[in-house]
Amino acid sequence: MVGDIYKNNFNGEKIALNFKDRSVSYSQLDQTVLGYASQLKKMGVSKGDKVVLSCLNSPEFIYSYLGTVRNGAIIVPVNLQLTMEEIAFIVKDSEAKFMIMQPAILHKAKLTKESVENLLGVTLIILDEAWAKLVCESPIEELEDFSDENAISTFLYTSGTTGKPKAAMLTHKNLVRNSEQCYVGICGQPDDIYMCVLPMFHVFAFTACILVPLWSGATITIVESFQPKEVIELLAGNITVFMGVPAMYVVLLEAGKKNITFPNLRMAVSGGAALPVEIYRQCREIMNLPVIEGYGLTEASPACSFNPFYGVQKEGSIGLPIASIECKIFDEHDMELPAGEVGELVVRGDNVMLGYYNQPKETEEALRGGWLHTGDLAKTDDEGYIYIVDRIKDMIIVAGLNVYPREVEEAIYQHPAVKEAAVIGVSDPLRGESVKAIIALKEGTECGSRDMMRFLKEKLASYKLPRRIEFVPALPKNSSGKIAKLVLRQQSEQAASSGK
Repeated sequence: MVGDIYKNNFNGEKIALNFKDRSVSYSQLDQTVLGYASQLKKMGVSKGDKVVLSCLNSPEFIYSYLGTVRNGAIIVPVNLQLTMEEIAFIVKDSEAKFMIMQPAILHKAKLTKESVENLLGVTLIILDEAWAKLVCESPIEELEDFSDENAISTFLYTSGTTGKPKAAMLTHKNLVRNSEQCYVGICGQPDDIYMCVLPMFHVFAFTACILVPLWSGATITIVESFQPKEVIELLAGNITVFMGVPAMYVVLLEAGKKNITFPNLRMAVSGGAALPVEIYRQCREIMNLPVIEGYGLTEASPACSFNPFYGVQKEGSIGLPIASIECKIFDEHDMELPAGEVGELVVRGDNVMLGYYNQPKETEEALRGGWLHTGDLAKTDDEGYIYIVDRIKDMIIVAGLNVYPREVEEAIYQHPAVKEAAVIGVSDPLRGESVKAIIALKEGTECGSRDMMRFLKEKLASYKLPRRIEFVPALPKNSSGKIAKLVLRQQSEQAASSGK
């Protein structure tokens, strides 16, 4: 079960967590999780209750998560960037009765415990010194023997790019099995030291950076947020496994140019968004980073595929399906396509969600035919390696011709002055849509629209070329480090409507 996943390979004296100047052994982790579970039970948290969690990367996030699900309750982690109005939607939609929050978040929002409880209609638990003392000093109450692996453990809300967020229901089996699958996929080792700098409320972080090491008896070094100097210093130390999103690798490349090395790092995994091939090449050539790309999504707990750590790793590919997971490419009629043809990537396995909470139509659509329909356009090669082409909803149709933004982005990234790039579709009265590129340049470099167009004309068909190129200091990111294309679209639409 998720709540005691660390019991799989338990060594009480070994360090489970490192955070700032604190180290927590597996025995201490176990006692604290039991303490949290006991206190939550005394406060009325019981089987099936939904508990919203708003917490920074910290041991307290892990204690709260595991302590909640240890009671058979359902944890609902929320994005720390959400407004109270957005959190109110999640509380109402999930029918949550309780909320756990760190004092720092409460203070930053300039709210009191009473105002939050009145606003959200929940019992609010503050992870302050009084709570820590209560957990430490109170006798641990006997907990119900909860062992239903098919019970829901977690509600994870999707990003809501096409409407209101939906709660993907993940079971104990989904998360535990995917942890096992990830461990095999990355050839994990019990003496690994993982860095968790990705936001813990995101499934990529929680499965790959927390559950995987806890399941295997490894150690987690927790970093509150991605501060380049701190992350680089830690990576230069004893970290052996790093999980990051592409934007983080762009930053690490700058360290590589200063001849900084990471001698103990045996694996760096990129996920969360497509890793541009040029960034992949530079990471390997400039820094000798052992980067492998994987693929996952919230509804799959999340991992589905990795490039094999031992074996052939193909640039631009998300690799092969990991153990006990099936991946296929379907056409619009849900018929399997042969290698080389582009269609929708579908997934099947024990990692796939139960469905969306109180969303029967959306659940039926997403899981039709017994396959999770990912919404990603992909193709396979003759050896079964999978290549993401783009999101179905991101595809741009120019005068009836399909343009995949990722293909254009890959071409842009080959320009030596480019740091980051995003391509979106914009309304065009003649073509229906046209291509727009938003580009951030490396510090100290120069490039104009005409220079970029001359560069791209040799690499792309004319209908794929950007009709507009905008240079910006930096691209907007969401909380998990992905380039926020929805924000770029909204900004572009606002500029168009104002005549700019």
